[in-house]
Amino acid sequence: MDKGKISGIVLVTIVAGIATAIAQITAVKSLAISPLVIGIALGIVIANTIRNKIPQSWLPGVLFSAKTLLRIAIVFYGFRITFQQIAEIGLEGLLVSVIMLSSTMIIGTLVGIKLLKLDRDTSILVASGSAVCGAAAVLATEDVLKSEAYKTAIAVGTVVLFGTISMFLYPILYKTGMLNMQATQYGLYVGGSVHEVAQVVAAGGAIDAAASDTAVIVKMTRVMLIAPMLLVLGWLLAKTQNHSSDTKSKIVIPWFAVLFIAVAGFHSLHLLPVQIVNSINHADKFLLTMAMSALGIETHLSKFKQAGLKPVLLALIIFAWLLFGGYFVVLSLS
Repeated sequence: MDKGKISGIVLVTIVAGIATAIAQITAVKSLAISPLVIGIALGIVIANTIRNKIPQSWLPGVLFSAKTLLRIAIVFYGFRITFQQIAEIGLEGLLVSVIMLSSTMIIGTLVGIKLLKLDRDTSILVASGSAVCGAAAVLATEDVLKSEAYKTAIAVGTVVLFGTISMFLYPILYKTGMLNMQATQYGLYVGGSVHEVAQVVAAGGAIDAAASDTAVIVKMTRVMLIAPMLLVLGWLLAKTQNHSSDTKSKIVIPWFAVLFIAVAGFHSLHLLPVQIVNSINHADKFLLTMAMSALGIETHLSKFKQAGLKPVLLALIIFAWLLFGGYFVVLSLS
């Protein structure tokens, strides 16, 4: 590995380290703002201020962080999940996860492309961030789509906006009696429809332990479903390309999605001590923060202006589906 590439990785590491430190500040921590989000924000600041002062020889290191490190981080994300957790919530929790994920992906993609006339990649990225697990899902989907960095940044921005609103809105709706639900039903609702894992923890924990535990397990089931979602997405993309051209496209299977399931399966055997698993998860979170920081460094605000308000409108429509559709799905299944 040449000096320039190493320097680029070091730059990204420093930005990710600063993002991680900021996320530990009490005021920031109380808002459940992930270091991933702070990382991409810092990266965008760099991209639009001192980006032209970064030596060109460093850029391969930035791209390595945004691509290769991202895939490695997604694989090790499997250490957050066990098959036992999925079994614990039963068929009810699994159905909520599958229905909400698949419906959100379909609604988001169709509304974005057909109604709002957004490009395919932006529509799918915004939908995936809302459907699965926020920023991490957007990153994983971006790798399958091979889309531009600014589209990923836009999608992450919508997740932050509406996920934060959800985190505060759901407990208020429950405590004021507007949600006719038991605590465990509320947990299903939160886990099945709130964007980021941290936001689910905050929204569930605001009620009681039963709601919190159910919410987190359902959420992690949604995270597990990212692997089959990416496989289906890869198959659909290849099929679409086959129809639009004379040459046949090979179905690209995202290897990191398959390894993600394998790691989750290994973790389900409980062969590693809890301390080691916790260390892996901390390191993995930092790798994801590095990937987000690198994507930010590749994102120019001029691209946001080109996209306009349509991605935000799409995210708002998806948020309405998660809020109201999720409520009725949970009540009908429980």
